[in-house]
Amino acid sequence: MKKILRRLRRFIRRLLGIKPRMVWLTHPVFLQHEPGGSHPDSPERIRAVEAELKAQNIWRHLQTAEAGEVSDTQLALVHSRRYLHFLEANQPPEGKIYRIDDDTVMSHDSMTAARFAAGAVVAAVDMVMAKKAHNAFCAARPPGHHAKSGSAGGFCLINSTAVGAMYAIAEYRLQRIAVIDFDVHHGDGTTEIFKDDPRILFLNVFEADLFPFPDLEKERGSSPNMLHTPFERGASSLTFRRRIRNEWLPVLGSFKPELILFSAGFDAHRDDETGRLNLHEADFSWLTHKIVQTASSCNGRIVSVLEGGYTLTPLGKSAAAHIRVLAGKGRGVDVMRYNRRLKQRT
Repeated sequence: MKKILRRLRRFIRRLLGIKPRMVWLTHPVFLQHEPGGSHPDSPERIRAVEAELKAQNIWRHLQTAEAGEVSDTQLALVHSRRYLHFLEANQPPEGKIYRIDDDTVMSHDSMTAARFAAGAVVAAVDMVMAKKAHNAFCAARPPGHHAKSGSAGGFCLINSTAVGAMYAIAEYRLQRIAVIDFDVHHGDGTTEIFKDDPRILFLNVFEADLFPFPDLEKERGSSPNMLHTPFERGASSLTFRRRIRNEWLPVLGSFKPELILFSAGFDAHRDDETGRLNLHEADFSWLTHKIVQTASSCNGRIVSVLEGGYTLTPLGKSAAAHIRVLAGKGRGVDVMRYNRRLKQRT
């Protein structure tokens, strides 16, 4: 019944000439990934973002859709069959967990959730390419940007953003996709998967001395399609914005992407428990606006995928600031106030 109503609403909107809106893609199984009560990747993370969108009156401007499960063929574009078999073989029974490493844990429904997370990104790509949505936010978990082609890590099982990018290349023959990772942790999985792939521009911002503790000398200049931008602990909004403006935007503008995929982590916020950067939710709004403005070549085809952000209040506010810009609703009052203070300081 829900699917019929959604199709009817889309038909009426097309009939009236109303442009497609941003889509929020999720699935109930994302709440069933249970890595343990003290684990930072809590099911409450998705609820916190949704609650903040409703509190800020953004929710009513979004359309919603339920993710489907990714296919084995789509997963094989990124991950080895041996690795996928390992994950399936170690899915624990109900009420138990399987610990891959100190941080990365599987509960009974974790692999299903990871498959639907990748499926959400695939569905989002289809919707923006078919102009059924202007752009998309995938409210999915577990996160994915630490998952390599043949290994898990950092809470991540399947690299959903990478699956979405490879699917877009295979299905729509795209040749220029920008993957933009602003999680506070280095996207080592995405780095490994897309190293030296000229079809992918990977822009990667992170705190230098956090997991997975990248070798910055080795990373620097190692792949011409990648720009890694490390920050020292305590980096401010002004430092962040200056480097993005000077280092990222010229490269992104020259690349002229046909599609943008955000690995959208919000744990660089000053109040998040895992990072030590000094960013504000206004910085995520500013970054989103600058990317949209610079990459006009993609005609708004943007898919954003939830990665990190583990303290609920700053996660909700930061994700809402990001989504507000993508939904074309400008900047919130708090963001505008913070931006004015930054201008006064400069």
